[in-house]
Amino acid sequence: MTFKDKVVYQIYPKSFLDTNNDGVGDLEGIRQKLPYLADLGVDMIWMNPFYPSPQKDNGYDISDYTAVDARFGTMAEFEKLVQEAQTYGIGIMLDMVLNHVSIEHEWFQKALAGDKKYQDYFILRDEPTDWVSKFGGNAWEKFGDTDKYYLHLFDKTQADLNWRNPQVRKELFEVVNFWKNKGVKGFRLDVINVIGKDEILQNNSENEGKAEYTDKPITHDYLQELNRQTFGSDESIITVGEMSSTSIENCILYTQPERKELSMVFNFHHLKVDYEDGQKWTKTDFDFMKLKELLHSWGKEMSDNSGWNALFWNNHDQPRALNRFIDVENYRVEGAKMLAAAIHLNRGTPYIYMGEEIGMIDPDFARMDNYVDVECLNAFDNLFANGKSHEEAFEIVKTKSRDNSRVPMQWDDSTNAGFSQTAPWLSVGKSYKEINVKKELAQGDIHSFYKKLIALRKQYSVISEGDYQPYLEADEQVYAYIREDSTAKVLVVNNFYGKERTVSIPKEFRTGNVLISNYNKKELSSTVDLAPYETLAIYLGK
Repeated sequence: MTFKDKVVYQIYPKSFLDTNNDGVGDLEGIRQKLPYLADLGVDMIWMNPFYPSPQKDNGYDISDYTAVDARFGTMAEFEKLVQEAQTYGIGIMLDMVLNHVSIEHEWFQKALAGDKKYQDYFILRDEPTDWVSKFGGNAWEKFGDTDKYYLHLFDKTQADLNWRNPQVRKELFEVVNFWKNKGVKGFRLDVINVIGKDEILQNNSENEGKAEYTDKPITHDYLQELNRQTFGSDESIITVGEMSSTSIENCILYTQPERKELSMVFNFHHLKVDYEDGQKWTKTDFDFMKLKELLHSWGKEMSDNSGWNALFWNNHDQPRALNRFIDVENYRVEGAKMLAAAIHLNRGTPYIYMGEEIGMIDPDFARMDNYVDVECLNAFDNLFANGKSHEEAFEIVKTKSRDNSRVPMQWDDSTNAGFSQTAPWLSVGKSYKEINVKKELAQGDIHSFYKKLIALRKQYSVISEGDYQPYLEADEQVYAYIREDSTAKVLVVNNFYGKERTVSIPKEFRTGNVLISNYNKKELSSTVDLAPYETLAIYLGK
């Protein structure tokens, strides 16, 4: 079985289930919910970092790559989780943050102490460039009490590693192999396309300097070496690269099987269609035609050139997709199913972010002090400093904060949504009384719709293996595509708005069968009247 018919479920461990009542989710909480995940039908669990960390960036600032942070549990509990997951046919995917380490990591501390070997583990310069950190501000920080500066593309407590140093690569490959030897079957590689910095770093004020370190040719060399030295020896291991500000051309290269780099890639262009003038910290409606054009271009180009996409609407760095793309007041359920079908019937490997399968929405926090994420706190200060009122700045943060997806999983309608018996590290969303797993399993049908979609991917090779052809490209309300392989064709139409739309059905599909829909579908004819947020898939066997 390849990765093409698998579905991955993402867990933010801090927010999934707290079993020791310290307000923080833990590995034991994940283990206890394995039956729930197995019932959903997922093949793999991707967990965000649980390594020792000062938590300046919620665990993406790692101080020890090969240990478990005590707040999440023990190594023995991790090993038990891996073994028990295997009994359900579920693999574990770990987050590998190989671009940078916490400044509290032993390597950086040795470098600070003057050890020349470890100073070459980092990118130190006498003169900083004009690059901007992805968290705002200068991308360089003074290196201790020396005259040098170290590069940090993210928070100043996250020092970028020098991949040009073979010893650094060797150390990082050993990290991957350490977890591989623990039975880990998947690796998600954080911002992996920024590891290939040039030897000579230059100023570039255009696009905050991103062109100077993003998708450099040497990155492909590094990934091929990583593949050879680690996961490439085990064909059952799945890898996914998180690609920052990437291009289709590079993502084709990252994922073409013969190049032996990665299984698949995440790109984020489709989740920037509600950025005004390309700026995240703005509040505006999403641009549907831009969204559609991106989905079509990535779908077709990757299909035509043997690349492979990781498909997703939600993750730990994004507000909930339902709030971004759907009229949640009136069509939360229909919209949740439509968004699910749009990617689960698509060409690529679907990822479900925890709570998505029950239609979770943003927490609707009332005050700025409900938020804890460093990125949104910085953004609020910047917006306020640049002339926005307190209310305007808050409304923007409320729309775009990463904390929107990081709130505790809503298990039931008890205190703290069944996540913990004590106050959680981040407040629970306001909707938990109405939207929770217990109620959804008893009365809802979003969860069962997800189960059906997951089953269809395993049942029909046209869904897991078929190519991608755009359909109804000019329609301003409907995103549609055709999947085809040697066995069948499937037409998928998705109405992205809360109003009806009539669409034409190709002649050959009028004799097909409705594979799945979020409405009770009538007879097929030359046209179909789509209801608000309707999704419809028509199957035609060959």
